[in-house]
Amino acid sequence: MAVFFLVVGLEIKRELLNGELSSRKKAMLPAFAAVGGMVVPATVYFVLNAGGTGSRGWGIPMATDIALAVGVLALLGKRIPFGLKIFLTALAIIDDIGAVIIIALFYTGNISWVPIGIAMALLLLLLALNRLGVKPISVYLLFGFALWLALLKSGVHATIAGILLAIVIPGRSGKEQEPPLLLLERVLEPWSAYLIVPLFALANAGILLDRNPMESLGDPIGMGVALGLFFGKQIGVVLFSWIAVRLHLGSLPPSVSWRQLHGASCLAGIGFTMSLFITLLAFEEQSQLTVAKMGVFAGSAISGILGLVLLRSAVRTPTRNKRHSKPLE
Repeated sequence: MAVFFLVVGLEIKRELLNGELSSRKKAMLPAFAAVGGMVVPATVYFVLNAGGTGSRGWGIPMATDIALAVGVLALLGKRIPFGLKIFLTALAIIDDIGAVIIIALFYTGNISWVPIGIAMALLLLLLALNRLGVKPISVYLLFGFALWLALLKSGVHATIAGILLAIVIPGRSGKEQEPPLLLLERVLEPWSAYLIVPLFALANAGILLDRNPMESLGDPIGMGVALGLFFGKQIGVVLFSWIAVRLHLGSLPPSVSWRQLHGASCLAGIGFTMSLFITLLAFEEQSQLTVAKMGVFAGSAISGILGLVLLRSAVRTPTRNKRHSKPLE
């Protein structure tokens, strides 16, 4: 999964340099929406599990699976306004940044400071290589592997190495050559999308069916995850977007209605890959893993279906009245 996070980090850096997060004006609305889409689901989960054995799972419904969310949106093709696609993509990218911070701060083991020191030294070395204009990707990958090993021994989750390595990959190059950042993203993205993520899903999405699925969803953990993804994401994204617009901190993208934004907020409730990953970090007992995964599947599936239905309805072209009235004589 470190490679998956490296690809995520490369996408984030590309958007920060030249994309939809490159200016304050562009980033404010999806940033507010992403914050709401993390805070409200976590609150829903916490209310249902405060003081219980499942309280550690509050980060699970905060995540959005960018690939699946944007993939479902793509099913509607050109009927979807371009601005809505950009909004959902930017929201999911900022959501990924939040997920990485949460994993680093709250889902790490006991810290070992010597490996942390080595990791910091390697990161500073990589930053220096970037500043000196070193371009070969192989140099960054070599020291990046050492960074991954150091973090693996430190107690901080080693996948964070992928994000840290992405930060130091050069984003620009001279003489009309392809920037190392774009080259590495282009090479790794198919491997991540078609091999790493499916393998992760196959290896970790299995559920031990030792109880009725509806029983799992009735458990506070399963209910917290499912309701957090389904209701929490919708409420958080729409409410915080509305606040940003009312305070004139952002505006709806061109040709995008509130109804369409509501549909996109439902798609943000597709947590799947990231939610499953945080589930594995949050719980060790099989019973807790089972009910949390059931919550992830249920919340993600219902969110995706409702989002698709709402968006199809919102972008449907109204039929014109073809009857012509007889001209007055």
